[in-house]
Amino acid sequence: MSESLILPVLPLDDEVVLPGMVVPLDLSDSEVRAAIDAAQASGLNKPRVLLVPRIDGRYGAVGVQAVVEQVGRLPGGEPAAVVRGVNRARVGKGTTGPGAALWVEVLTVDPVQVGERAQELAKEYKALATTILQKRGAWQMVDQVNQIDDPSVLADSSGYTPWLSTAQKVELLEAPDPADRLAKLVEWSREHLAELDVAETIRKDVQEGMEKQQREFLLRQQLAAVRKELKELNGDTETEEEDYRARVEAADLPEKVREAALKEVDKLERTSDQSPETGWIRTWLDTVLDIPWNETSDDNYDIAGAREVLDADHTGLDDVKDRVIEYLAVRKRRQDKGLGVVGGRRSGAVLALAGPPGVGKTSLGESVARAMGRKFVRVALGGVRDEAEIRGHRRTYVGAQSGRIVRAIREAGSMNPVVLLDEIDKVGADYRGDPTAALLEVLDPAQNHTFRDHYLEVELDLSDVLFLATANVLEAIPGPLLDRMEVVTLDGYTEDEKVAIARDHLLPKQLELAGLTAEEVTVEEAALRKLAAEYTREAGVRSLERSIARILRKVTAKDALPSVVGEDSLVDYLGRPRFVPEASLPESKQRTSVPGVATGLAVTGAGGDVLYVEASLADPETGETGLTLTGQLGDVMKESARIALSYLRSHGAELELPVTALKDRSVHVHFPAGAVPKDGPSAGVTLTTALASLLSGRLVRNDVAMTGEISLTGRVLPIGGVKQKLLAAHRAGITTVLIPARNEPDLDDLPKEVRDELTIHAVSDVREVLDIALAPAKVAQTAAA
Repeated sequence: MSESLILPVLPLDDEVVLPGMVVPLDLSDSEVRAAIDAAQASGLNKPRVLLVPRIDGRYGAVGVQAVVEQVGRLPGGEPAAVVRGVNRARVGKGTTGPGAALWVEVLTVDPVQVGERAQELAKEYKALATTILQKRGAWQMVDQVNQIDDPSVLADSSGYTPWLSTAQKVELLEAPDPADRLAKLVEWSREHLAELDVAETIRKDVQEGMEKQQREFLLRQQLAAVRKELKELNGDTETEEEDYRARVEAADLPEKVREAALKEVDKLERTSDQSPETGWIRTWLDTVLDIPWNETSDDNYDIAGAREVLDADHTGLDDVKDRVIEYLAVRKRRQDKGLGVVGGRRSGAVLALAGPPGVGKTSLGESVARAMGRKFVRVALGGVRDEAEIRGHRRTYVGAQSGRIVRAIREAGSMNPVVLLDEIDKVGADYRGDPTAALLEVLDPAQNHTFRDHYLEVELDLSDVLFLATANVLEAIPGPLLDRMEVVTLDGYTEDEKVAIARDHLLPKQLELAGLTAEEVTVEEAALRKLAAEYTREAGVRSLERSIARILRKVTAKDALPSVVGEDSLVDYLGRPRFVPEASLPESKQRTSVPGVATGLAVTGAGGDVLYVEASLADPETGETGLTLTGQLGDVMKESARIALSYLRSHGAELELPVTALKDRSVHVHFPAGAVPKDGPSAGVTLTTALASLLSGRLVRNDVAMTGEISLTGRVLPIGGVKQKLLAAHRAGITTVLIPARNEPDLDDLPKEVRDELTIHAVSDVREVLDIALAPAKVAQTAAA
């Protein structure tokens, strides 16, 4: 039954006493002294106080009745009192009493009956407490805990536990049910045991690491002593640091580089062998000493001999060959006149070889180096997204190293190699920086004579390096970077050039790879021509080379040597031709056999290509209006379609086209091969022709292909990639091509044999396009019939 009392309050700041605990209290505190004095003045045989936890200045709702067992002094002479907690009590309202203490009404909390759940939890808590005490080294406390049989007393004994927080002890004080207190203790003990396990694991790891470091230190000291003794026996007293100093002093380094290297040697001599910085310094010194600061290759100034090397390795590509010969001629002229460096710069060059795959851009770099007598290094840039790949890492990073440009110079062993920057248009950018921006300094002849790599942090002269960059699409290269390069376009090969390349280069190469000789397998020129014309249709020669390799593999597998591969035997090796050019132009004739279809020309990453445009009108009964575009088109091409439709609507009367029907019918324009993205400002003429054919009912001539952009007034605007587009038209068997009049100067780059086989019209107005491209009305009616 609950008992009501009036007791003086003894506040405990940030401390909790549970029933059964015996604790000493310092009487130097005025509140504690007042409570003890008030209890003694009450006249009771066993003075009592109410111990109440006070957290952040606020009293708890539950306290502990405590008996004052003894009042005296500690061994140090300080006044103290020993109290023993008896039972829980709820704090009531304040009242008055003798002395300066705070008196309150107290309601004793009746003990809760102990059940089976409390007994089970007591067993589990004992096991956890025993484990924790053993891990903490408190072996004397283990027996005391195991001797407690009462679950309530066991739970309250946790008040002595140092790993419980004050807030957790308050929760235990406010829980009258032993089962609830034990449940909390089990949970908290498990958490603390997990923390002890983690701490033990960390302690062991740290201890093992320290022991390993100590062993390593002792072994290194012993190794250093042994080396010292051996050097003294051999009469050699030079240390590793002194060796680096000797290497730096013996190396022929530029003055500023030499000063920087000697500073690093000084730092190495002052740094302990156990410091990780020693490894970084040695790596940096090795990098600097490996760079060929004053090593250069002697250029081959035999202009005729260099031209012979280029012609022997590559057929065609006259623009690139001429540029290399010009470079060598200028170098030779300056050497003959004894002219050196001008303005801190030499006559380095940066050429960008742009063209579709398979035209020989990458292999050309090695031929240029051989023709000039220089070392050759290839740097693959495809997929590079980290700026540090170009400029190098800062030396503060773990695993730092120089950039690819410096590594290329080290690999070449020369300061004037030919460096091929392959696939420069495939460079990306992300959170690690933009590598193309880092290339601005590398490829700028006005500043690359003082190129500074982040890892080296010394100037490196790149002005004598011949940089060759390759790209499939120039539009993918940022403008500022493209402006620093001299662009040479490789637009693809004609059929005659492909045959010559296959005969002189591809066939000998594949014969060697297959382990064959020219006497064992002979491929007739007619077969090579048919391969180029009917089995492969590409700007380059990569597919042609694969076809030759396949033929040689099949010949080797049949073991029928010697063998002659003729035009008629290609079917046995490669199957039926994929492209069959006929005078009737079967594909173009079939595509343009209905009004509303026109043949256009486009440029892709793989070179020029023929593109068909289809247009149709919706049935007026559907009520649909507007313009529908399909074929995965880009924004520029969509705008071209809208411009073409607007032009026809505004000029329909003078063009004699029934454009009034367009207001009640929907126009659908489709570019076949919808899985391939298409965009670019050169489809306006083709779109206009297809729509005009649809409205007039006149067919588009099946031997005509066109390219060009239009304006709202009907002007035909210039475009790019004329050579690639005309080569594609020639490969497809087209005989008549329409190009913008302002692109007529681009025809000078077209091979003469292609120009002779094509009828090229340079047009400046859409009316000219329609007059040439659209078949007469009678022809259209006959074809329709």
